[in-house]
Amino acid sequence: MAAAAALAERARPLASPNPGVGAIIVKHGAVLARGWTMPGGRPHAEAVALEAAGEAASGATLYVTLEPCAHRSQRGPACADLISAAGLARVVVGMRDPDPRTAGDGIARIEAAGAQVATLDWTPACLGLSGHATQLAKGRPHVTLKLAMSLDGCIATCTGESQWITNSASRAHGHRERARADAILVGGGTLRADNPRLDVRLPGLEDRSPRRVALTSGKVPEGWQAIRSPEEIAALDGVRYLMVEGGAQTASAFLAAGLVDRLLIYRAPVLLGGGTPAIGHIGHDTLEKAFADGLNLLDRRQLGSDTLEVYQRA
Repeated sequence: MAAAAALAERARPLASPNPGVGAIIVKHGAVLARGWTMPGGRPHAEAVALEAAGEAASGATLYVTLEPCAHRSQRGPACADLISAAGLARVVVGMRDPDPRTAGDGIARIEAAGAQVATLDWTPACLGLSGHATQLAKGRPHVTLKLAMSLDGCIATCTGESQWITNSASRAHGHRERARADAILVGGGTLRADNPRLDVRLPGLEDRSPRRVALTSGKVPEGWQAIRSPEEIAALDGVRYLMVEGGAQTASAFLAAGLVDRLLIYRAPVLLGGGTPAIGHIGHDTLEKAFADGLNLLDRRQLGSDTLEVYQRA
């Protein structure tokens, strides 16, 4: 399932409007076929893997990160029907699909065809589908807040100088994260002061630059979209994964509104002292309120001399 979850990452975000899913077919301890959701959302990961395996899929085990779809579409057959027809002996599902068009019906249909189904609700597989789940459960994109700061939590010096606090490895990782987002958002102050490009500057991934959004009541340049409040992200059509990058005020607004699902914190080994804080007041006037946010550390790694910490809201 870990390997299937890694395959699913290849599909994001090109699989939109469908979620990125990974699938692996195994028989007698050997991998027969792999698949992930194709650009534009079709064919699905299961269909790709089953086509590659052919008749050898009979009696095999399918590992798939999301419950196979049960609804028919003009764009392709239901994966639950394809799996049932293939004669698989066992299907291991990483996460049940919250989409009401499937929501357990896919598993039921596969079991009715005689295959054994095991559902893991396994965290790594679920994290890879966080945009799909958040959109269905909350009606908004999954939000990642990126903060690049000094050891003492500053994003700029006392004079406003901020380029560059973090090193080239951290910036490259940040561009990799941009490439996985559907849209990227900064505040109006950052837009006016820096005129940021917000593109992906990694070789081979330049075409993965996300849509550009600004949190502002003012005008935005051509090719940008403006929203006036963090809550308006729910109206960003086709956006499952939103990355928030620019400005302490914008970061604070999203945190105060409870709209941050994931935190990327890049820390450089430098003390600025008296610089611009990464975030302002977000409503935590007691420790009890602060700890109630329930942030879980998912990952910590070195990026050269910098440190990256990844937190997910519980």
